Amino acid sequence: MAQKKILLLTGDFAEDYETMVPFQMLQMIGHEVHAVCPDKAAGDKIKTAIHDFEGDQTYSEKPGHGFVLNASFADVSGADYDALVIAGGRAPEYLRLNKNVLELVRHFFTEDKPVAAVCHAIQILTAADVVRGKKLTAYPAVAPEVTASGGTYVSVNVTEAVVDGKLVTAPAWPAHPQWIAAFLQVLGTTITL
Repeated sequence: MAQKKILLLTGDFAEDYETMVPFQMLQMIGHEVHAVCPDKAAGDKIKTAIHDFEGDQTYSEKPGHGFVLNASFADVSGADYDALVIAGGRAPEYLRLNKNVLELVRHFFTEDKPVAAVCHAIQILTAADVVRGKKLTAYPAVAPEVTASGGTYVSVNVTEAVVDGKLVTAPAWPAHPQWIAAFLQVLGTTITL
């Protein structure tokens, strides 16, 4: 397996599992992963939030862990990375307002590089205008944004992922097994037992 260099975009109040699990799993199998947040540097922490599905009309939110970034957003260039992962949670609400974030995301689509986005991360994709003509999923509350941006929202079980070319999406963290497995396939990563 050829090691890939992967950029993970996250921020304050990103979903805890949607930040930590892909970060750790991709490293575990040998990829180099740089976790960044605009206006923060390597060694800075972000606060995460735990979103849970407890039978209410929407997810509940609880304080998550502090997550230490290992790279500085100001120093990254999309050209230096093979793929992009975007965490969900509340961070995408404000990250999508940052023009540098949108330019960075557009790079991965323009260069046809693998992108994995989960839950509310799709808000960044819609703001970057990169979902037009694509099939994808997201947290159901984001479906109207997908449709308004010219994408096709695919309603799937919370444990499933959707792949369209090199874009891999999932509705929330319960889909991690399928979402990350599909992303590894798009990356060309194989695991043999």
